[in-house]
Amino acid sequence: MVSLTITESGYGIDDATGAFDPRDDATRHDLMSLDAPVSVLGFLTVALRRRRDEGTAPFTVMSCDNIVGNGAVARAALVSFARHHDGALADWIDDSVAFPNSMVDRITPATSPAVIDSVRRRTGIDDAWPVRSESFAQWALEDDFSDGRPPFEDVGVQVVTDVAPFERMKLRLLNASHQMLGYLGVLAGKTFVHEVMADPDLGAFVASYMRHEAAPTVGLVPGVDLDTYIDDLLARFGSPAVQDTVARQVVDATSRIPKFVLPVVRDRLRDDLSIDHAALMLAAWCACIEGGVALPDRAADQLCALARADHDSPGAFLAQPDVFGDLTTSVRLRVAYQRAKRRLQDNGPIGAVRLLVASSV
Repeated sequence: MVSLTITESGYGIDDATGAFDPRDDATRHDLMSLDAPVSVLGFLTVALRRRRDEGTAPFTVMSCDNIVGNGAVARAALVSFARHHDGALADWIDDSVAFPNSMVDRITPATSPAVIDSVRRRTGIDDAWPVRSESFAQWALEDDFSDGRPPFEDVGVQVVTDVAPFERMKLRLLNASHQMLGYLGVLAGKTFVHEVMADPDLGAFVASYMRHEAAPTVGLVPGVDLDTYIDDLLARFGSPAVQDTVARQVVDATSRIPKFVLPVVRDRLRDDLSIDHAALMLAAWCACIEGGVALPDRAADQLCALARADHDSPGAFLAQPDVFGDLTTSVRLRVAYQRAKRRLQDNGPIGAVRLLVASSV
């Protein structure tokens, strides 16, 4: 098996069209030649080509990234990439290689100098990249493998026939809530996630989003009580031991928001329900950029231009087909966004969330 954790933007699949459209230099390099691969898809293609040519069973490609149907996305990316070089190889990969869907849940903050120093002092090991994580861990994995698998159940993995309910729960509650707290946390001057949650107004906003906006779109999850899951999430976010930063939540918004937040928005618009929490988050995202906050994103230049346009024409920020897809023409989203932006401008981040939570009770 080859497991992948390469970020949501690492697969080169366009969220709006589902087409393979890589933007990173490494993948584009390997599309030209596989003589010396430098990208994930290049390495996988060369390795699988060698296995096919030698008559060796193919390995399983096991994506662990926060993407709906991550196995299906990995398949689409790798088969499309391979087809640029060898159609027969692409067909063999599509027919012979397993791409199980999975859901992995464990908060792992970015490695900091303080963590490196702590490991050195406590263990005597000079590790350049130790990983700090919370104690909580959950892994749901589809039972679909090319050439067998270890007894994952023995170490607590939930091996299931359908990952989708677990995936939907995690993406819409945990990952989407990180987006909710991230941009408003930046505007409120917070550094750590637990500081956001300790603020009575911001913490109440995150909880309100989970319970009132996201949870009704999740549906049934086998063996999981959603109220308990949300309580656990709020406690996890509020733990000062994890030292997770707000800055980590606001990276690659153009890849994360379409995967985490907009599915909730679409479902609620379909059911004629409020999207005020999500709209306020989108307004805060624009306000961060308009205010000069440097947010790492592959579309940073475009975002800056749209944020400037939004200053004079609120709603212009939503004109991002790569991000919003069909929602670019949604009148209800535009109206909710414009209302949220006025509320944010008039009351600041704390006042805006306080008013929203009060109206949601």
